[in-house]
Formats: sequence, C-alpha cells, structure tokens
Amino acid sequence: MSTTQPESLRRPSFTRRRTLALLAAAGAIPALASCGPNTADTGSGGEGGTGDVRIYWWGGDLRLGLTKEALEIFAEKNTDFEVHPEYSEWTGYWDKLATQTSGGDSPDLLQMDEAYIDSYGTRSALLDLESLGDTLDLSQMDAKVLDTGRLADGTLVGAPLGIGIFSVGVNEDLLAESGVELPADTEWTWEQFGEAAAALSEWGRDQDVVGVDMFGQGAAELHAWARQSGEQVFPREGETLVSLETIRSWLEFSQSLIESGAAPGADAQIEDFGAGVEGGRFGTGRAVLHFQFHTQVQTFASASGATMNLLRLPARTAGDHQMVNKASMYWSIAAGSAVAESAGVLMDFLLKDLDAAKALKIERGVTAFPEVQDAIEGELDDIERICLDFARDMQAEVSPAPRVTPAEGVGFGDELTRISQDFYFGNTDAADAAQQILTALEGMQPSS
Repeated sequence: MSTTQPESLRRPSFTRRRTLALLAAAGAIPALASCGPNTADTGSGGEGGTGDVRIYWWGGDLRLGLTKEALEIFAEKNTDFEVHPEYSEWTGYWDKLATQTSGGDSPDLLQMDEAYIDSYGTRSALLDLESLGDTLDLSQMDAKVLDTGRLADGTLVGAPLGIGIFSVGVNEDLLAESGVELPADTEWTWEQFGEAAAALSEWGRDQDVVGVDMFGQGAAELHAWARQSGEQVFPREGETLVSLETIRSWLEFSQSLIESGAAPGADAQIEDFGAGVEGGRFGTGRAVLHFQFHTQVQTFASASGATMNLLRLPARTAGDHQMVNKASMYWSIAAGSAVAESAGVLMDFLLKDLDAAKALKIERGVTAFPEVQDAIEGELDDIERICLDFARDMQAEVSPAPRVTPAEGVGFGDELTRISQDFYFGNTDAADAAQQILTALEGMQPSS
C-alpha cells in the first residue's frame, strides 16, 4: 500500500526489494565501462548516436493505446530512425529493467519512477540529459518541477513527464447524497477530516459505503504528515529528519480513523488494496474520500462512473497544507545507449510536440510546459480538466519539492507498510511501531 510516486497507491511493492537486490548484484555495469560517466555515447558504429530507438514504459491498456498513437505521429514526422516500443505492467517492469541493465541491454529511452531514479542514477546507469545540448531543450519547463529529476550532485537524469500532487479525491455523487458538508479544504484540519469521514461512514453504513477507504499504510501519507510538522522523511542538508513523536502521532491518528468508523479496519483495507483500482471501494462507488496523486482520479471516475473532484490535503495546522509537486514519472536515457541523440530527439517530441500532447493528454500527469498545457486544454474532458486546473491552482502555494527517494531508501515503503500493519492488528503499540519506523529510516539515510 505504499505510494512511491504518483502512479498509484495500489502498486505491488514487493518488486522494490527484488529490484534493489538485482541492481546491487550487478555492481559495475559492463555496458557503461566504455562510456564516460553519465555522458552521451555516440556509439561504436560511427553513426554519431543515430539509429533505431528502443523505448520501454510501464502501464495498462489505456497508456499503451495513447503511447502508440503518439509514436505513430512521431513516425509521420521523423523518418530518420524507427522506434521499437516495449511495455510491461508495473509488477514486472522493474525486475525486467534491472536484469536488462545488469546485462548491458537496457532500453534507450525508458520510463523512470521517483522511487528508483536515485538508485539507477547514482549507479551511472542513466545519462546526464544536459549533455545532449540542443537535442533536448527543457528550458521552458518549470524549474521547480525539472529539479525533481536531479541527483544530489545536480546531475539531471530524469525529465519529468508531468506533475502529480498528493491530494484527496471526492466522490461528489455520494457526498451530495449523504448530506454531510465537508469543511473548506483551504482550512480543514486532520481532526475535521476525521469527523467528516466518520459522519459519512455512519450515513453509508447500510449501503456498505465508508468515509475514507484507507489511510495509514502509505509512505506518501507519512511524507505529508512530516512536511506539515516541519520535518522530512528523507531530509536534505539543513532539513530535519521526521521525529519519533511525529511518526507516533501519524500512527495514532490513522488508528483513530479505524476506531471511529471513518475508515474500515486494517484487514478490510488490505483486502481493498488487493482488489485493485477498478475493484476497490473508491473505484466501485463505496467510499466517499480517497488519498491519491491527483491525476489518478481520472481512473477512479472512469471505473465508478461517478462525478469526482479534488481537494487539498487536510493540515495539522489550519491552512498549512504543504502541498508539493511531485514528478508523476520521468523519461530517462540509458547511459550506455549507442543512440542517445536519437533517444533525446524522441524524448523531446514526447514531452513537447503539441500533436503528441493532444494524443497523450494528461494520463501520465499534468505537463509542466505551460505552452503544452494551453494546447491540450481544449482536448480534455471534464475530469481531465479538473486535474489540469487543480495542478495550475496549486502552483501558487506549493512548497519546495522534497528530495527524491535515495537509493538507500528504496525499501522504505515496504517496511512502513509491514510495521504499520503490525500496529493496526495489535501486535505492537504506537511507541514501539514509531521507533521501528524511525530506526528503519535512520538506516536508510544516504551517507552523503
């Protein structure tokens, strides 16, 4: 139930440990030995980096169809090289990529996630995108978003595809039917959220409808709780590591949602998680509220057929929401690619070409290029427009983006879920669970 990136609260997390193990076992990647550290390789065939490009992404059928449409547009506009698409569901993507990378057979252009970009980047598996010069021009992207693709040393190894903002999704049809009035999201606190969710659950008891479907087992939630406390899960220099008291208060609030009936019990939450997006409570119209990265509301609206909306996170102190931009995902280029320049041409097209943008819309996140936002606005349906407007509105108040998950912290989401579930099932108390989480975090902080 950990949320590593805006892609989904419902991703299976077991592959993270497997991926990190494969990367660690790979050690120095043979394919990179002849390329300078994170610089564009012009290849050994004297072609100056031109040639067919392999592109690899994760996603379902919707993303597959949209991406193929964009690639067909590219083929019409660019005849210099061919593009060979590869794709996978999330569950198999990272194992396959780790195996390919360790074997020197990485795709040229690949989709990258916040939880893994540091792991791959610090192992010199990803190209410094700024080494491509004019081939890839990202100067018009909002710098606050672009910087989320940089390593700690400033190397740009990922170009954000879009913005994902952790927020609250609302089933407006159920909310209206319930008669419960939510506090204004510009001012609401977590306590007010809990009271409203409990009232919604009380109303929906006979219909098997709950106020909020799940809370308290996802890393994105703890990240937000820490930020609102003036702390960070993975602090930069000058920032403060999340404290024992902050973690404990988050666990205790999560437990209070279960005890009040605002959220179902831990066992029901796990069952709901296993049902997937379309089969879970929010996707089937049996929960009024759901925490997600904001563009995911499109999938839930499609699955449920309900009218949906987006709200700010509740705050520990009224008005201090600490909303942040998070890269929904990235495009990266393999450092060992013999066709890095061609991969850069394709990346530039997928990020900025207006015809491609109209095909891709915002399924991968709300683009951070203002010109592209304007171009696609008229192509969007109602729920897509809600996502675009929410991202635009939040830019006036977003806080600086937190650092990306360091390589050492890839497994944190798994540990957090395991420890928090032990607590909710009564196998440990809040103090012990908080200490376990903090100890795990302290061992995952980067050494420099």
